[in-house]
Amino acid sequence: MLAGLMQQTPLMISDILVHAARGHADREIVSRLVEEPVWRYDHGGLASRAAKAANALTALGVAPGDRVTSLAWNTHRHLELFFAVPGLGAVLHTANPRLSDDQLAFTITHAGSRVLLYDRSFAALVDRLRERLPTIERFVMLADAERTSAGDVGAESYETLLEESDPGIVWPRFDENAGAFLCYTSGTTGDPKGVLYSHRSVVLHALAAGLDGALGFTAFDCIMPCQSLYHATAWGLPFVALINGCKIVLPCDRFDGASLHALIQDEGVTFSGGVPTIWTMYLAHLKATGGTTGSLKRLVIGGSAVPRVMAETFERTYGVTVRQIWGMTETSPLGAISTPTPRLVQRGQDSCDEVIWTRQGRAPFGIEMRIVDEAGEPCPHDGETSGTLEVRGPWVLERYYRADASAVDLDGWFDTGDIATIDADGFMRITDRTKDVIKSGGEWISSIDIENAAAGCPGVRIAAVVGVFHPKWEERPILVIETHADAALTEQAVRDHLRPLIVGWWMPDEVVFDTVPLTATGKINKMALRDRYRDRLAH
Repeated sequence: MLAGLMQQTPLMISDILVHAARGHADREIVSRLVEEPVWRYDHGGLASRAAKAANALTALGVAPGDRVTSLAWNTHRHLELFFAVPGLGAVLHTANPRLSDDQLAFTITHAGSRVLLYDRSFAALVDRLRERLPTIERFVMLADAERTSAGDVGAESYETLLEESDPGIVWPRFDENAGAFLCYTSGTTGDPKGVLYSHRSVVLHALAAGLDGALGFTAFDCIMPCQSLYHATAWGLPFVALINGCKIVLPCDRFDGASLHALIQDEGVTFSGGVPTIWTMYLAHLKATGGTTGSLKRLVIGGSAVPRVMAETFERTYGVTVRQIWGMTETSPLGAISTPTPRLVQRGQDSCDEVIWTRQGRAPFGIEMRIVDEAGEPCPHDGETSGTLEVRGPWVLERYYRADASAVDLDGWFDTGDIATIDADGFMRITDRTKDVIKSGGEWISSIDIENAAAGCPGVRIAAVVGVFHPKWEERPILVIETHADAALTEQAVRDHLRPLIVGWWMPDEVVFDTVPLTATGKINKMALRDRYRDRLAH
């Protein structure tokens, strides 16, 4: 084999920051904060402060390979850590504050972090956990000296550390396969598992995500990540935005409809993304106030299946294009996105919409996907045959952090735990999670299909379906509905709505009106619902 004669430049996260500062230095970054005025600076300012943060961390003793934990919202300070920590060759563990105390203490200790940086709003939480974090040597509050002192938990001030640090830095070069981010699964069953992203995987993921067949960013876009920065690096949006010279708007911890509407209107947001529950609240706000979507042009929605009625409302009422996205922490997280193709468009708008709005999408460059049967044999991509979804690619997990065994088979395929179909055009549709699929009388029922149908019923805010024990049929579905505050919805109305949309034997045995619990990442907590209603049909 003849070797190529090209430069062997490693793919480094710090290079994304350097590129943004050189090519788009004056592109704005706007950040809300918990108890402070809105912060405004630009890509050049981000590069300068990230350099100071890196030097401050070095002065605290952080060395290459060390782990540093952040416990923070979507703010400019948290964004700075996205470059300062991995830029040093250390690893940033983005802790999820919505985990239980036990799970949060587990992830920080399992990560082996030496430094914890946190927002002031988490001061009480940190104080409560302090004695359970034996590896943490330094506590740093992401605030100025005055607010840090008021927190009264014996922490150092982030802003003071930056004031004392040099803004100049030559970012070190090292192996692109070095660890960069440590993200933990939400841990609905057992302890959370760590997924250690590398510099190579983050950069390749960002390059692929920015392509026109995926997120399609340009320097004219204004990006507002409503995915939490602690959740799979906000789906990689910070890196994609900086590569493409986009304006960035950070909403801190305020994801209610009114707050998002204000930012979209005031800052000219063109693109955003997040889980369906966020956009349900946003649509409810628009309906209640008669508001408009302003400059907003595109949304990516993921985390759970997008109700078709949501996509239709955004596109037909407000002119906002919705793209479903599928992924998981283990895929960094982009695994599929529902962007159209010429073949789809040639079939007509209705046919194209049917695919785009009901399927999670097709694989971008870099991801391979297939479905397999119970014997592990590949299933046909006919859009009808379902099987276990497997993926592989340069930003897909090989093994979990501190695990001895690989998480993939000998050919590199990772079992996602999803049940799916793939059609002849490569569009994948999730029909259920392996652990959530309902087996009734020997036949399979898709909880996701029932949920999507129920979500279109007027008055429904969240719809969740779980299978519970049935003495005759083994399992039967129960539909749990959380309504909008002003809705007067009846079980009969729900059944009447479902009847033409699902096969008769899929009809839930009961429709329950209750609060639907969510996981730490905003998904429906099916395990909690199964526990709550496990004996509902037992008699």
